[in-house]
Amino acid sequence: MAAAKRFPQAPAHPERVCWGCDRYCPANAMRCGNGSDRTQHPAELFGEDWDQWGLSAEEAAAAPPEPLS
Repeated sequence: MAAAKRFPQAPAHPERVCWGCDRYCPANAMRCGNGSDRTQHPAELFGEDWDQWGLSAEEAAAAPPEPLS
């Protein structure tokens, strides 16, 4: 059984790759047909700290609300 590819957190040149599937095709030679444009890396869309967002979102939603004082 093959292991899944690790998704790069901060690639050096994210603009050179389509991030739409696990093929990571060059932006000028997409093979999967995932739309007409390349899919941007989350760092391009949300900034360098994109991987820190939402880590505790599920925990915060599951925790009971704090009482107002």
